[in-house]
Amino acid sequence: MTTRVFTSPLFLGFDHLEQMIERAAKNSSDGYPPYNIEQLSPVSLRITLAVAGFTMDDLQITLEDNQLVIRGRQTDEGHGRVFLHRGIAARQFQRAFVIAEGIEVKGAWLDNGLLHVDLVRPVPQPVVKTIPIVRGQGKVPAPTRTVDGD
Repeated sequence: MTTRVFTSPLFLGFDHLEQMIERAAKNSSDGYPPYNIEQLSPVSLRITLAVAGFTMDDLQITLEDNQLVIRGRQTDEGHGRVFLHRGIAARQFQRAFVIAEGIEVKGAWLDNGLLHVDLVRPVPQPVVKTIPIVRGQGKVPAPTRTVDGD
Protein backbone atom coordinates (compact mmCIF):
# COMPACT_ATOMS: atom_id res chain seq x y z
CA MET A 1 0.00 0.00 0.00
CA THR A 2 1.42 3.37 -1.03
CA THR A 3 0.79 6.34 1.25
CA ARG A 4 1.37 9.70 -0.36
CA VAL A 5 2.88 12.11 2.17
CA PHE A 6 4.09 14.95 -0.03
CA THR A 7 0.93 15.58 -2.06
CA SER A 8 1.33 19.34 -2.36
CA PRO A 9 2.73 20.58 -5.69
CA LEU A 10 5.04 22.81 -3.62
CA PHE A 11 7.07 19.75 -2.54
CA LEU A 12 9.30 19.16 -5.56
CA GLY A 13 11.72 16.26 -5.69
CA PHE A 14 10.65 14.53 -2.48
CA ASP A 15 9.74 11.22 -4.16
CA HIS A 16 12.82 9.57 -2.69
CA LEU A 17 11.66 10.47 0.83
CA GLU A 18 8.36 8.70 0.26
CA GLN A 19 10.25 5.62 -0.93
CA MET A 20 12.43 5.75 2.20
CA ILE A 21 9.32 5.95 4.42
CA GLU A 22 7.79 2.93 2.67
CA ARG A 23 11.05 0.97 3.09
CA ALA A 24 11.19 1.80 6.79
CA ALA A 25 7.59 0.65 7.26
CA LYS A 26 8.39 -2.72 5.64
CA ASN A 27 11.49 -3.26 7.78
CA SER A 28 9.86 -2.55 11.14
CA SER A 29 7.71 -5.70 11.31
CA ASP A 30 10.24 -8.18 12.76
CA GLY A 31 11.46 -7.64 16.31
CA TYR A 32 14.60 -9.79 16.07
CA PRO A 33 17.22 -8.94 17.06
CA PRO A 34 16.25 -6.30 19.60
CA TYR A 35 18.09 -3.01 19.29
CA ASN A 36 18.61 0.42 20.85
CA ILE A 37 19.29 3.73 19.16
CA GLU A 38 21.11 6.27 21.31
CA GLN A 39 21.87 9.91 20.63
CA LEU A 40 25.39 10.39 21.93
CA SER A 41 25.67 14.06 20.96
CA PRO A 42 23.83 16.48 18.65
CA VAL A 43 25.76 14.99 15.69
CA SER A 44 26.34 11.35 16.66
CA LEU A 45 24.14 8.28 17.07
CA ARG A 46 24.77 4.68 18.11
CA ILE A 47 22.76 1.65 17.09
CA THR A 48 23.20 -1.32 19.41
CA LEU A 49 21.88 -4.78 18.50
CA ALA A 50 21.68 -7.75 20.87
CA VAL A 51 23.43 -10.49 18.88
CA ALA A 52 24.36 -13.03 21.55
CA GLY A 53 25.95 -16.12 20.06
CA PHE A 54 27.13 -14.41 16.88
CA THR A 55 30.81 -13.92 16.13
CA MET A 56 32.31 -11.17 13.98
CA ASP A 57 32.53 -13.65 11.11
CA ASP A 58 28.76 -14.29 11.39
CA LEU A 59 27.88 -10.59 10.99
CA GLN A 60 27.92 -8.29 7.97
CA ILE A 61 27.17 -4.57 7.76
CA THR A 62 26.54 -2.85 4.42
CA LEU A 63 25.30 0.51 3.26
CA GLU A 64 22.88 0.11 0.34
CA ASP A 65 21.08 3.15 -1.12
CA ASN A 66 20.72 5.09 2.16
CA GLN A 67 19.91 1.88 3.98
CA LEU A 68 22.18 0.49 6.68
CA VAL A 69 21.71 -3.29 6.50
CA ILE A 70 22.99 -5.57 9.26
CA ARG A 71 22.89 -9.29 8.57
CA GLY A 72 23.64 -12.18 10.86
CA ARG A 73 24.05 -15.79 9.81
CA GLN A 74 25.39 -18.43 12.15
CA THR A 75 26.84 -21.59 10.74
CA ASP A 76 24.98 -24.52 12.21
CA GLU A 77 28.02 -26.71 12.52
CA GLY A 78 27.95 -28.71 15.72
CA HIS A 79 31.76 -28.91 15.96
CA GLY A 80 31.31 -32.35 17.48
CA ARG A 81 28.83 -31.13 20.10
CA VAL A 82 25.77 -33.15 21.06
CA PHE A 83 22.87 -31.07 22.36
CA LEU A 84 20.55 -32.63 24.93
CA HIS A 85 18.41 -29.51 24.67
CA ARG A 86 18.82 -26.72 22.16
CA GLY A 87 17.02 -23.58 23.27
CA ILE A 88 19.41 -21.12 21.65
CA ALA A 89 18.67 -21.28 17.97
CA ALA A 90 21.18 -20.36 15.28
CA ARG A 91 18.70 -17.93 13.74
CA GLN A 92 19.70 -15.72 10.86
CA PHE A 93 18.48 -12.13 10.64
CA GLN A 94 18.51 -9.01 8.56
CA ARG A 95 17.86 -5.63 10.18
CA ALA A 96 17.73 -2.52 7.98
CA PHE A 97 17.76 1.14 9.02
CA VAL A 98 16.95 3.92 6.56
CA ILE A 99 19.42 6.73 7.14
CA ALA A 100 19.39 10.28 5.84
CA GLU A 101 21.77 11.49 3.19
CA GLY A 102 25.00 12.78 4.66
CA ILE A 103 25.04 10.47 7.66
CA GLU A 104 28.31 8.56 7.83
CA VAL A 105 29.01 5.20 9.44
CA LYS A 106 32.06 5.78 11.63
CA GLY A 107 32.62 2.22 12.78
CA ALA A 108 31.26 -0.93 14.39
CA TRP A 109 32.40 -3.27 17.11
CA LEU A 110 31.19 -6.39 18.90
CA ASP A 111 31.38 -6.50 22.69
CA ASN A 112 29.77 -9.03 25.08
CA GLY A 113 27.04 -10.03 22.62
CA LEU A 114 26.22 -6.46 21.62
CA LEU A 115 26.98 -5.08 18.16
CA HIS A 116 27.51 -1.31 18.23
CA VAL A 117 27.41 0.83 15.08
CA ASP A 118 28.36 4.51 15.39
CA LEU A 119 26.92 7.08 13.00
CA VAL A 120 27.79 10.76 12.56
CA ARG A 121 25.75 13.50 10.96
CA PRO A 122 28.15 16.25 9.88
CA VAL A 123 26.83 19.77 10.39
CA PRO A 124 26.04 21.13 6.93
CA GLN A 125 27.35 24.53 5.96
CA PRO A 126 24.52 26.88 4.95
CA VAL A 127 24.74 27.66 1.23
CA VAL A 128 23.16 30.67 -0.47
CA LYS A 129 22.67 30.53 -4.23
CA THR A 130 22.10 33.55 -6.40
CA ILE A 131 20.05 32.76 -9.50
CA PRO A 132 20.64 35.31 -12.27
CA ILE A 133 17.64 36.45 -14.27
CA VAL A 134 18.14 36.72 -18.05
CA ARG A 135 16.02 38.37 -20.72
CA GLY A 136 14.05 36.15 -23.12
CA GLN A 137 14.81 32.50 -23.77
CA GLY A 138 18.56 32.83 -23.96
CA LYS A 139 21.09 30.47 -22.50
CA VAL A 140 20.62 30.14 -18.73
CA PRO A 141 23.83 30.92 -16.82
CA ALA A 142 24.89 28.63 -14.00
CA PRO A 143 23.97 29.75 -10.47
CA THR A 144 26.74 31.08 -8.24
CA ARG A 145 27.38 29.55 -4.83
CA THR A 146 28.50 31.33 -1.69
CA VAL A 147 28.80 29.98 1.84
CA ASP A 148 26.65 31.92 4.29
CA GLY A 149 28.75 34.08 6.55
CA ASP A 150 31.77 34.39 4.23
